[in-house]
Amino acid sequence: MSSNEKSIQETFAPNNACFGCGPANQKGLRIRSFFENGKYIAHWQAKEEHEAFPNVLNGGIIGSLLDCHSNWAAAHHLMQKTGADHPPCTVTADFHVFLKRPTPTREKEVLVIAEILDSSDSRVKVKAHIEVDGKITATCEGNFVAVSPGHPAYHRW
Repeated sequence: MSSNEKSIQETFAPNNACFGCGPANQKGLRIRSFFENGKYIAHWQAKEEHEAFPNVLNGGIIGSLLDCHSNWAAAHHLMQKTGADHPPCTVTADFHVFLKRPTPTREKEVLVIAEILDSSDSRVKVKAHIEVDGKITATCEGNFVAVSPGHPAYHRW
């Protein structure tokens, strides 16, 4: 993956303003997810304003990273599963984050990795984790669902 390569978000939702994953949100986290070797990978660099205290990532930011990255993994998976040319709009039904150890921030790349556990036509179960310097600092499991017309998130991308 090169910095010039478009992420899943930049490819399918360039005008999305979501705080966690929206390419159009200049003040957001701007997560860039890629599908590589059967897994969804995001490389992300924290800034000082993302810290709970010096050199430790805020738990809410950790949740946002895991939630948004997992949601895009689910959407992309459903797109591939159905052979569609665009991912369906998906939302988080539930997700559970487990903080294992402090996530360092200073000059450390945060790696977010998600895998598909199970899926139906409109629901995907995803497990994900955050890793820094080869150590897992947080994990997550969640369910993500495709929404239909009438839902507030429908066609938000």
